[in-house]
Amino acid sequence: MIVSAATALVTHGSAATDAQCTELLQHAMAAKNPDTRKQAVIALSLASSQGALFDQLEQMLQDKDVEVRAAVVASLGEVKSKSATAALRKAMEDEVPEVSFAAAKVLWAWRDPAGKAALLAVLAGESKTSSNFFSKQKRDALRMMHTPRTAFLFALRQGAGFAPVPGLGEGIASMQGILTDSGVSGRASAALLLGADRAPETLEALKDALQDNDASVRAAAVHSLSLRNDPALKVVLEPMLEDTKEPVRLRAAAGLLRLSAIQAKAKARKKAATPPSSEAGKKK
Repeated sequence: MIVSAATALVTHGSAATDAQCTELLQHAMAAKNPDTRKQAVIALSLASSQGALFDQLEQMLQDKDVEVRAAVVASLGEVKSKSATAALRKAMEDEVPEVSFAAAKVLWAWRDPAGKAALLAVLAGESKTSSNFFSKQKRDALRMMHTPRTAFLFALRQGAGFAPVPGLGEGIASMQGILTDSGVSGRASAALLLGADRAPETLEALKDALQDNDASVRAAAVHSLSLRNDPALKVVLEPMLEDTKEPVRLRAAAGLLRLSAIQAKAKARKKAATPPSSEAGKKK
């Protein structure tokens, strides 16, 4: 029926009407083949965010196929509206970690509090209050889940917000090194995504992540703490020079050098701003 509907647009030799295009997409979203439904959902990221098709897109968060639901989240991520936000919050309740975590990353990129709370719940230890955001079973599944690199990089570009410092790298190669070909664990990706967030609870969660059993999580925490550009964190990173895993030790060493450089620049600026008369008085 989908093929015949598309063929009809051509054989009649007339311009496609909105009604015909809508019908074609509706048939595709109702198809028995999940790949067809997925392609229709993906295509809708090009369309208007209003009308019956968008309403149907939100309803497809209930689709029985995981890949279709994940595609719905991706398409909703193109539309920053109250309706899309509400739908994505609902998607975080999906029983499949890949879907719920994808929704959390989009909401985090939009600076929605629910997205940040979800990431903290994944990263934080069992004793943390934020862990109550998910059930223990759901949280454990999210932590073990792997996120495709492309999806992760999209979320990072949308919401990272790291402030570049002249003369210092942005850590892109370090971040990419943490991302394996098969994906990055939920905990490690949460540590990377939350790196630019300055809230006290986020800082504490990153510090706790330095003790994680997963070396990639520890490396991600070192990476994010280094990019906070706060020399006061040197005391936190120094013990990581003794970590059992080389990627963690090397990032700690580079991070400490970064923070030392920032500290030295701050001292130089302070010295340059000191009036000459004050310096002379000190010598006397």
